[in-house]
Amino acid sequence: MLVNWRIFAVSHQKISSLHINTMCYCKRRASLKRLKHHLPLGRNYSSLPGIIGNEIKSLHSIINPPIAKIRNIGIMAHIDAGKTTTTERILYYSGYTRSLGDVDDGDTVTDFMAQERERGITIQSAAVTFDWKGYRLNLIDTPGHVDFTLEVERCLRVLDGAVAVFDASAGVEAQTLTVWRQADKYSVPRICFLNKMDKTGASFNYAVESIREKLKAKPLLLQLPIGEAKTFRGLVDVVTKEKLLWNPNSEDGKDFERISLLELSDPELLKETTEARNALIEQVADLDDEFAELVLGEFSENFDLLPVEKLQTAIHRVTTAQTAVPVLCGSALKNKGIQPLLDAITMYLPSPEERNYEFLQWYKDDLCALAFKVLHDKQRGPLVFMRIYSGTMKPQLAVHNINGNCTERISRLLLPFADQHVEIPSLTAGNIALTVGLKNTATGDTLVASKSSALAAAHRAKREGDKKHRRSNGAERLLLAGVDIPEPVFFCTIEPPSMAKQPDLDHALKCLQREDPSLKVKLDPDSGQTILCGMGELHIEIIHDRIKREYGLETYLGPLQVAYRETILNTVHATDTLDRTLGDKRHLVTVELEASPVGTSSVMPVIEYAENITEDLLKISQDPVENGIHSACLQGPLLGFPVQDVAITLHSLIVHPGTSTTMISACVSRCVQKALKKADKQILEPLMNLEVTVTRDYLSPVLADLAQRRGNIQEIQSRQDNRVVIGFVPLAEIMGYSTVLRTLTSGSATFALELSHYQAMNPQDQHILLSRRSGLA
Repeated sequence: MLVNWRIFAVSHQKISSLHINTMCYCKRRASLKRLKHHLPLGRNYSSLPGIIGNEIKSLHSIINPPIAKIRNIGIMAHIDAGKTTTTERILYYSGYTRSLGDVDDGDTVTDFMAQERERGITIQSAAVTFDWKGYRLNLIDTPGHVDFTLEVERCLRVLDGAVAVFDASAGVEAQTLTVWRQADKYSVPRICFLNKMDKTGASFNYAVESIREKLKAKPLLLQLPIGEAKTFRGLVDVVTKEKLLWNPNSEDGKDFERISLLELSDPELLKETTEARNALIEQVADLDDEFAELVLGEFSENFDLLPVEKLQTAIHRVTTAQTAVPVLCGSALKNKGIQPLLDAITMYLPSPEERNYEFLQWYKDDLCALAFKVLHDKQRGPLVFMRIYSGTMKPQLAVHNINGNCTERISRLLLPFADQHVEIPSLTAGNIALTVGLKNTATGDTLVASKSSALAAAHRAKREGDKKHRRSNGAERLLLAGVDIPEPVFFCTIEPPSMAKQPDLDHALKCLQREDPSLKVKLDPDSGQTILCGMGELHIEIIHDRIKREYGLETYLGPLQVAYRETILNTVHATDTLDRTLGDKRHLVTVELEASPVGTSSVMPVIEYAENITEDLLKISQDPVENGIHSACLQGPLLGFPVQDVAITLHSLIVHPGTSTTMISACVSRCVQKALKKADKQILEPLMNLEVTVTRDYLSPVLADLAQRRGNIQEIQSRQDNRVVIGFVPLAEIMGYSTVLRTLTSGSATFALELSHYQAMNPQDQHILLSRRSGLA
């Protein structure tokens, strides 16, 4: 890969205490010149990470900064809010790149996939490591499209802080709510950045109000805009009472000046800023007791005398405690407001040591890391992204995978730089690394130094007497929480151009599945076809495109189909006996059970046991019984879709001595299928949350079209000059909706979809669906 990086990495072992500036000037210049030729895509990358201006640090300090100086952050938002453009500006001002990339031009650092550049959207998250004013930032740019929501989820899992980007003209949108909920789930502290302040219809107050109302968050206004929409020219720092004005003649936005607000020159702005600062101080004092004591003691008479540092420290505490969110503003496209955002990231978001991870006390200083993403590289094989929670990771290190119960060796260790990577000799806790050589590690796996290290940690956890974990076994106690993988809602068949290419297709799908756990691949038992299951039309389209480009396979997709579910409407009993002799062994099982509907939504069958089932019998047969029930519920009696919202009660189980567990499972499975066939059956269809943003002129045709699609409109909100239609619509009716909506509204409307729940189909629609599937319609 990058030759000179390798030279630096290897030489680190010999010159860890020496400084890079011992290299002669001409050599350094020559090595950087060589580096330029190796970099693809014509982008100008700056010199070594950690070299700011003329300041050159030792290699040791570049690779492993103090943990207090590390910030692991993600950029999250609704689609088209400006995440990638904001990331691009951050990389430029930090000195990581030397030219400004543009999403429309397809030359951004983090959108490096061909599909991302063609569509102008982010599909998979990209990690970039860079420095800002002595801080090491590991930044992850995440997708905004609902089809790739798992990408956001698995990245938030390992981050210590996040920047939520908002379109200032739209405020909180559909996908903003989703990513905000995901950040709540993993308790990630956030900063809000109101982007596009220069856009027509931008409103600072509207966006702040939508954060307060829709996200139920407490916004701390750290900045105020100077002008809005076309008049936006800068912003006011409420904390320091300074105005920040960007030089209109500066093309890249690097030139801006901080000017203290004075009574003579800006009386109105000073008055507004003073009121905002006083309100901010009162707000923070309400949320932080330590700050409240300080304010009420020394500065109760005059808030103006309160030192800036004290206020900033208090804002850092409330942000880390997630009792409030700082709000900043700017325009990434017009290069305004990004440098103050970087300062806020380092100042207000927590370092890894400020996050409280309960499991770390059990590992002490031993290695503990979580694999949160897998990429496939044609030359290197699987690249695994790691968040290191404790200990040190080095190349050639053998690590134990607790989930897979296997030991693997890391052949190389890299720092992630989007689609380029820098080889390094070691990395300490708090960092995000990229490893080469792990063949069996998947998303959500916990990696430790060794099996004995895992057992030692288990003993420590047991000694602590943590009641929450005491009932689980040693290994489960040590697993870091992985990610919840959503169920796919679309599926279609996929076929290779010829049977000779089937093994190549299987390999490609295996690699893609490991990269993207939300992609499911299964084999149809009746037709023998390969079924591709995904999160949406765009998801399947991207997978199909990647198979063609990355693996050179021209595959054929069958028509997209909806993943329905089945359930039963009444309680039924069934009995079954399996009597088989294999060799000289007789296998005899008799099962009696009851299948009944469950009131609450339950994807997995609820399994209950009658009182007459003894504990001794359960010890031997509980696992095979449950395996049999689960396998029977995978294919329903109507259309072969999974069965949900059912409870199976085992009333009687008679097992002949010497009967194998496989026979018990087979008998139970057959008995459950018999019960399901006897019951009154019902098809459940996926219902989607739909949010359509449309101008007032086109509202009527959009509503008329949704009525034809069995849509259920909940409310119509006003958002500036637009109308936002919120409601539910069956997934089967929304196929190809983007094309229809563009036609109806002359391309002015946008929409967002998200799976809400499964609901029962009405008898007429169910009859039409069954007729169509059986070939009668």
